[in-house]
Amino acid sequence: MYAHLQTESDNIPTTEKNLIASIDKAYDLYFHLLSLLPELVRYAEERQEIARNKMLPTYEDLNPNRKFVENKAIARIESCEAINNYCTTHGLRWREHTDLIKNLYQSLLEQDFYKSYMANTSKSFREDAELAANIYLNILEENELLESVLEEQSILWSDDLGYILTMVARTVSSMRESHEQIKLMPKFKSDEDLDFAKKLLHDSIVHFADNRTLIDNYTNNWDIERLALMDIVILGVAISEAKTFSSIPVKVTLNEYIDIAKYYSTPASSLFINGVLDKVITKGLEDGSIVKMGKGLL
Repeated sequence: MYAHLQTESDNIPTTEKNLIASIDKAYDLYFHLLSLLPELVRYAEERQEIARNKMLPTYEDLNPNRKFVENKAIARIESCEAINNYCTTHGLRWREHTDLIKNLYQSLLEQDFYKSYMANTSKSFREDAELAANIYLNILEENELLESVLEEQSILWSDDLGYILTMVARTVSSMRESHEQIKLMPKFKSDEDLDFAKKLLHDSIVHFADNRTLIDNYTNNWDIERLALMDIVILGVAISEAKTFSSIPVKVTLNEYIDIAKYYSTPASSLFINGVLDKVITKGLEDGSIVKMGKGLL
């Protein structure tokens, strides 16, 4: 929506095409990140092999702790045909990013959860899966080099990284030794999701001028021309959602767009958007421009 307004385009089909492309790229990132840990294991094993072949190897060089390189959960990911086929088909690979793999591995070695894992002499698939999930949740999101590498591959991925890492961690955490197949997440939870995204985008564009007038009515103490465009976009889409989808509770819409504001706009934006949106929706419910059907939707 923001990009559509910035380009001053009236071509809704093109904007919809870009939306679908961004969703597809987010799903690519899901598989791309799943395939990252096997590369870390491969690098760790290479380091152990180099140490073993030193001129004067130490006892530790000759007898390394192989718990990480023998991690069964990561091995399951590496052998997953669905992940490998998807990555191959979409050209997703990490092999050429050796500096990143080295950086991530060095960061891993410093983590307390990794040290505890390696020090524990017992082995279990559950422990292996927990380690993998911890890597995704505690190392990858804040790694600047990873963010840079992903941004070089797709400008869309920088926004998606945190969310997709959570999805990947959930996938890994749900793995069970008794189930050989990894339960991969579908692109959409249901067929209705894509229809929802398209309709929300379409209605937000078509009714943006009317929604902006509403916003202006409830920002008397603000210069509408000086408001951040992102705040106006967030408010406009939120109003469209409230008006268009009678089955979505008011509280859900409020909470979702306040969270979006925290991520995309200024530190003060969430309070501002909460205040304006609450007034717009309250008035809409009173005059019938916003209708919610079913119990508990207000």
